[in-house]
Amino acid sequence: MLDQFSLFGDAQDTKLPEGFRYQSGLIPFTTETALLDEIRSLPFREFEFHGYTGKRRVVSFGRQYDFSARELRKVDDMPEFLLDLREVAASFAELKATELQQVLVTEYAAGAGIGWHRDKAVFGQVVGISLLSPCTFRLRRKVGEKWERVSIVAEPRSAYLLSGPSRTEWEHSIPEVEALRYSVTFRNLIDD
Repeated sequence: MLDQFSLFGDAQDTKLPEGFRYQSGLIPFTTETALLDEIRSLPFREFEFHGYTGKRRVVSFGRQYDFSARELRKVDDMPEFLLDLREVAASFAELKATELQQVLVTEYAAGAGIGWHRDKAVFGQVVGISLLSPCTFRLRRKVGEKWERVSIVAEPRSAYLLSGPSRTEWEHSIPEVEALRYSVTFRNLIDD
């Protein structure tokens, strides 16, 4: 492991955390265009976290984590148009599609981001697919008094996988995006 990852390092030149995988061009441009046509009509709502309203808007299918109640609850099934994308995400993660029981679709307006966090412990592996605009995807973990860090640019139509140590030991974040961006994040459940 490198002593200190570059904050803005290139994934090709930097050692990525164990369990993290990235693939550009996972889906073709025509698929992205069709997905965006459907995604734009989803019933997005402002992201709420313990009384705070984020700049991003979200909608969940399959399951939704309720931050106020600190529990996972059943919500509407995934819409038909996301099922093919779930197959692609599952193949990338080397899972069965049915193992990805939850999907979160997020709309990041220009200036929106997400702070440092780990996905809730009820979730296992995380597969994110980036649409429309690129973003910087940052990872960090505390080692003694210092942080190990690595960043990649998540291009449109690309995917990342968080599993193993990259999922359990590392936090991730996305700084404010420059242009409208969507992400489709599939997760499996630990106790399902």
